Amino acid sequence: MPRQILLIDLIDEADAIARYEHWHAAGAVPSEVCADIRESGVVAMEIYRTGNRLVMVVETSEDHDPEQRISADLTIPAVEAWERRMDTVQQPLPWAERQAKWTVANRIFSLAEQP
Repeated sequence: MPRQILLIDLIDEADAIARYEHWHAAGAVPSEVCADIRESGVVAMEIYRTGNRLVMVVETSEDHDPEQRISADLTIPAVEAWERRMDTVQQPLPWAERQAKWTVANRIFSLAEQP
């Protein structure tokens, strides 16, 4: 099962961080948003925070196509509204590609590959 690690920053203000955590509490994410994520082939997703940096761990099915998901998201009003809400507290990393929101982290070490 493919895994991706993605990063983004929150606006470095206590209120923005608190809102983001509140919006992501168990049961707080709109069901339409969670359904869209699952239907796109995401099998598992977790978000971790340290300071204002977020790290998302995503595991997907083999046929998951992130580009297709991005364009499909634009047709779902609840997902569009969710993304607009996230835009009020998230900021791309300084080195993010233009128009990118989350930045993919490249794996540079695996204990499994070590003797």
